[in-house]
Order: sequence, then structure tokens, then C-alpha cells
Amino acid sequence: MTPLLDRICLVHDSATGVEAIRARFGAHAYDLHRHDDWLAGVTESGVQDFMCRGARRRSTPGRVILIEPEEAHDGEAGAAGGFAYCMLYLPRPWLRAALPEAAAGEPGFSSCLCDDPFLAHAIRAACSALFSRGERLVREAALDAVLDHLRRHLGRPSRLRSGGRDERVARLARERLHDDFGSDIGADALAKAAGAADRFQLARAFRACYGTSPHAYLVQLRLLRARRLLGAGVRPAKVAADCGFADQSHLGRRFRRAYGLTPAAYRALRTDVPDAEGGIG
Repeated sequence: MTPLLDRICLVHDSATGVEAIRARFGAHAYDLHRHDDWLAGVTESGVQDFMCRGARRRSTPGRVILIEPEEAHDGEAGAAGGFAYCMLYLPRPWLRAALPEAAAGEPGFSSCLCDDPFLAHAIRAACSALFSRGERLVREAALDAVLDHLRRHLGRPSRLRSGGRDERVARLARERLHDDFGSDIGADALAKAAGAADRFQLARAFRACYGTSPHAYLVQLRLLRARRLLGAGVRPAKVAADCGFADQSHLGRRFRRAYGLTPAAYRALRTDVPDAEGGIG
């Protein structure tokens, strides 16, 4: 088997301090070392062989690696052909803010290697969200999903649902999204504007009331506005900028998935103005 070429890619999310890496190694081996952050990763291919907590571990594709801050570990290929993985580095302040149950004491992972397909999926999705550098609501929702699945590995039960404030919280968040759908608002800022205890309460309340997440609702608002502007003859590039999409291609992907044709094609059909950017499919 031909070994993988060594490669490592890293992205830093300035809003949360979380880092994500995607790496593959054919021959590289990590010496024994430590991190300041909480680590949550997934082996994608091959075998990761590593020493942690006084024993050697072998992680195969789909298995989850969980390492606490300052926990010594190394890493190397455990079979011919090398290995590949993705990993989140979760800063202590971020995790502490997300798990404010201080009375329960400092959390700790019950195991450094486990089989949890739901957590593995959440880690992969969060890495993809961070590497794509999309909207803050997307990145934060993906990281919150990781946290939700990490709770049982940290000995922290799921949060209890809030009482009667949820409907009001959801309504105020919805109004905030309608008032400023073009901005890149984060989940914490939206929760504060809605009077929620935190972004977790907001996510639960919003889904209960409107059947979707705040971000998915925001995308729908932007698409409705984009459709109106395109129908009025506004060019796709300006529509993308006015409606809060990252760029014209971002608008194009979302619009085609929702309506089955490109923004330029929709504009041409509505205005009878041919557009070379168009295309139906």
C-alpha cells in the first residue's frame, strides 16, 4: 500500500477561539506532548496508534478520540498506509462558558477513545463548518451540536428545558432576524437580543415554535428577499450583497437548492431580460 503524503490544514475561528485541523500522515509520528485545550477528533482512515493514560490505544475509522487539557499523548500510524483524522481544539474558556454548572466540579472525559457515531458526525460537521468559514450561526450551531454530544462523555447531563419564557424568546428572536436579516449575527448576540438565558435555550425554543433553527429560518428570509429583488430586475451580485450572502456563488448555491434554478435564470424569466449568467437545471 502506498503511504499517504503528509498533510495538515488548520483553521482558527476568531469568534470562539476553536481550532479545527484535518491531517493525514504516512510516516510522521508525534512525540509525547500536551495541549491547553480539550481535544475531540475522529479517525477518518487507517489506524491511529497513540499512548494516553498509561496505555497504547488504536483508533480505527469512525472512532472518536477525546483528550483533556494537559493530558500527555503521542501519535503514529498503527498500520501500513498511514492514517487521516480531523480534530477540534476546544479552548477551556469556551467549554467553561458552555458548561456553567460549576458546582459539579471540573469535568473530565470518561474515556480517551470511544465509539459514538453521533458525536463523530457532529465533529466532522463542525470541522466542515469552520473550514467553510460560513455564517456565524452555522459555525456556532455546529459547535453546539458537538457540545451536546460531549456532555455524556463529560458527566454532564443535558440541560433541562426552560419554562414559559420560551415562546416569547422565540418570537423576539424571529423579530430580530426579520429586522436585520442581512447581518452576520451570532447565536449569543441573538440570544441576548431575545432575552434568552443562553444560546441553548434559544435554539430549543425557536425549534419548538417554528420547527427549524434560527439559521435555517434566516436563510429562508434571505432567499425570499433575494427572489423579490431578482424579480424586480436587480442583478445577482447586488442581490447577494444586499441579502447577506457571502458572495454571488453562495447565493447561487442556496437559491438553486431552494428553487431549482439559478438566480440569473430566475431574473431572466421574470424580467424577459436575457442574462449570460443564467441557466436552468
